[in-house]
Amino acid sequence: MSSRTTIQLDREAKLLLERLKNEMGAKNYSEVVKRLGAEAKSLKKSELGSLPKLPSFEREKHDRIDR
Repeated sequence: MSSRTTIQLDREAKLLLERLKNEMGAKNYSEVVKRLGAEAKSLKKSELGSLPKLPSFEREKHDRIDR
């Protein structure tokens, strides 16, 4: 059996957790927090190659004006 603890949340955070729980179809708030944590730690899809028609970036010879 896992141990349990209580955390304090403001009303807005509680409502957000409730909404996410319903959207995710989660059984409880613990499942929501675990999913959010796993999502935050996972690597995001690379944007490399998402705009293949975009020309490659080339820095201008004088790209800065020094005063």
